[in-house]
Amino acid sequence: MADGTNATLIGAWRGAPATVPGAPWRADGRRLLAAVAAAFAVAQIVLVGPGLGLGWDETVYVSQISAQAPPAFFSAPRARGVSLLVAPVTSWSTSTELLRVYLAALSGLGLYLALRVWRAFFPPRVLAAAGALYASLWVTLFYGPAAMPNHWVALGALVCVGCFLRVRADRTDRAALWGVAAGAALMAWMRPTDAVWTTLPLLVLLVPARDVRLALALLAGLASGGGQWIIEAYLSHGGLGERLSEASRIQGGLGWNLAVGDQMRSLVGRTLCRPCTAEMPHPAIMAWWFALPLLAVAGLAVAARGRRTTPTLVPLACAATAAVPYLLLIGYAAPRFLLPVYALLALPVADALCHLVTAPHGRLRPVVAAVVALGLAGHLAVQYVVLDRTVDRTAADRRHWTRTAADLHRLGVRPPCLITGTEAIPVGYYAGCSSANPRGHNANLTEAGILRTAGRVPTAALTPPGAAPPPYARGWRTHPAAGLDLHVAPSPPGDGTR
Repeated sequence: MADGTNATLIGAWRGAPATVPGAPWRADGRRLLAAVAAAFAVAQIVLVGPGLGLGWDETVYVSQISAQAPPAFFSAPRARGVSLLVAPVTSWSTSTELLRVYLAALSGLGLYLALRVWRAFFPPRVLAAAGALYASLWVTLFYGPAAMPNHWVALGALVCVGCFLRVRADRTDRAALWGVAAGAALMAWMRPTDAVWTTLPLLVLLVPARDVRLALALLAGLASGGGQWIIEAYLSHGGLGERLSEASRIQGGLGWNLAVGDQMRSLVGRTLCRPCTAEMPHPAIMAWWFALPLLAVAGLAVAARGRRTTPTLVPLACAATAAVPYLLLIGYAAPRFLLPVYALLALPVADALCHLVTAPHGRLRPVVAAVVALGLAGHLAVQYVVLDRTVDRTAADRRHWTRTAADLHRLGVRPPCLITGTEAIPVGYYAGCSSANPRGHNANLTEAGILRTAGRVPTAALTPPGAAPPPYARGWRTHPAAGLDLHVAPSPPGDGTR
């Protein structure tokens, strides 16, 4: 390839000492990355807080292996990776605080390891800057300690792409070959379709290279990570095609849907923008989003001048394909969807910023450095404000679920029990109950089944205030609560709780 082994001696970056894959790395570089990773973990605990309750999607993932509540309905698009990731805590503890601290520490460690993969292509200060840029985004800080898949897809992408390039530069690097498989498996373990989109450029590069070992490592990683999802498709969804079709339907029908505007609207801190009809955020909130691709292209230009194009161009290509489904094919937005894109773009962006600060000579250097510092300070301020507001808003929503669960307990709806209707999944988790719905994306039980269950265990249907109860709950006693009406079924025979 054009950028062969000699061209990928990363030390060529502005006079930095050259290193090759597998060579010892300077201790100060390790310490610098460790400091960034540790700051990332601490920032999650301090700024998000370990007491933030679980969100809707989190309750689904956590409930699969949980001491808190029975498993919630697991819809077609979801994969089991998050449930297995949190199992060391959730299988024996119901403490949200412990889970948050565990995930924050694990995500910090993951960031450190993912950045170290790239030590063969960028000097420590660029990698540290890339890690800090990615970690400073409000969406990264918010989802780092969350039981959600997207941050882990991002880390898997960094590991897989970096190790792929290391093997291309040095075919004797066996550790990197295993890293390709591990990174691909982590992505597919968390979100199989994201893994395919992200690795498309790598698969294309393998065609002319004819590197059988590298191809087998990448494909084996994708297969091992996504194998369970595919097997489950045939066991529970009527086949792979049927599961993909069902997942598309749940996501509103995949096809040409220009969601760029939706993603921009979600930057204000909307964790789910569906439908996405709000006004556009203030330009100051969106500025970083527009600066990111421009700085990434500038990073590519810097790399081209240094004759080290490949280590920058490949992550840019993977970021572009990873963004395709969420910018062009889906009719709604969630900012977490683009975390893998932000992680991959952070490398060329950091390279460009470091070049801007160090390249000028004479009187121009302090001016450029001051402008960059001012821009980064503004960026951090915006990210903190959005994060703070997002945490406050989501904490209030989750306290509402906690109060509703407490109201249900006072009315005698205690485990074992069943919750149906509006917000049944999160409220069911908080109450320690099973959740069910006869229709919608989470349909998993018929109305007749709900009535049979109500004859055995305490059951309640939830509706918005003033709304009529569902047909199966007509005649059940209605109890107004904070934000919801609770329609409680008559006590089962022999049940003396009410």
